[in-house]
Amino acid sequence: MAPATIARHGVLLVVTGVSLYLLAPALLEVFGAFDQLGDIDPIWFVAMFALQVGSYACMWAVQRMAIRARRWGPVITSQLASNAFGRVVPGGVAAAGAMQYAMLLRAGVPAAAAASGMTASSVIVFGTLLALPVLAVPAVVTGATVAPGLVHAAIVGAVLFAAILAVGAACMVWDRPLELAGRAAQSIRNWVLRGRQPLADLPARLVRERDVVRDVLGRQWWRALLGAAGRWVLDYLTLLAALYAVGAHPRASLVLLAFFAAQLLGTLPLTPGGLGFVEAGLTGTLALAGVGAAAAVLATLAYRIVAFWLPIPVGGVAALLHRRSYGAEEESRAATARGGGRARRPRADASGNS
Repeated sequence: MAPATIARHGVLLVVTGVSLYLLAPALLEVFGAFDQLGDIDPIWFVAMFALQVGSYACMWAVQRMAIRARRWGPVITSQLASNAFGRVVPGGVAAAGAMQYAMLLRAGVPAAAAASGMTASSVIVFGTLLALPVLAVPAVVTGATVAPGLVHAAIVGAVLFAAILAVGAACMVWDRPLELAGRAAQSIRNWVLRGRQPLADLPARLVRERDVVRDVLGRQWWRALLGAAGRWVLDYLTLLAALYAVGAHPRASLVLLAFFAAQLLGTLPLTPGGLGFVEAGLTGTLALAGVGAAAAVLATLAYRIVAFWLPIPVGGVAALLHRRSYGAEEESRAATARGGGRARRPRADASGNS
């Protein structure tokens, strides 16, 4: 390993250690509520788990369409394994992407299909996330609250799902919504970072990224949009279920903003999976949304157990299954290459999976 690489990794580890030290009070506060989990009806954990499975299934569907795979296995196992890996190492987002790419290649997915598909799925999924704070504005103005009962939560989820689809479809069909959003974001960024070189091409870049997604997905873009919307709505409903579980019923719009902030904090490369940043940010924003301090801490712990910690051992199992299922295919391709093409290559489907 080159000295520069060693130095870079060393700096990253130091930054991670300092960040975790500074965030230790927030982490200890959240984990200190562990003994109170017994006060939550187990049915709520079943509901949260089911919602998370649905959220992951939506992500698998988007990726499967994007890489044009016929088989679910390589997509599911690679996503679960890489997702878990990204939660235990610093700089997890980049590391997870590199790991999933390598695992897809091992399963027989062509490099071009894996690269373009992962890029397109990331853009459309992250793009729907960025729509959440905009969709929360009308609810903030009207002051809508989360009424008790799962029926009301389902209505909130359905309305949010429809709104994401409407905004996403408009951005996929027309350039104007993206250009307006890009100009607004560009103006805010240039105003906040007035000491830096101003951005001038953000609207055009957004349109180009959208075009990449349409080129990769073709006429299936609307199905991918359905999956991307479902991925975030079901995750959001998991947080709502955690709040119901502790008896809190805050304003739905503010919970949505808290959820959005938590997702962004989870992408910070300073700690694995945003550990500490998410706990501190989510408890704080839930308190601002009207949740009592103790309830906010307990709801955050319940949500993070299901959405962050549980997928880690599941990802480890998925990595073993992937190696067991597709390691033989990798060895077969290597043998074919060593034999100069004399060995029979596995038959590939439209996506390159054998």
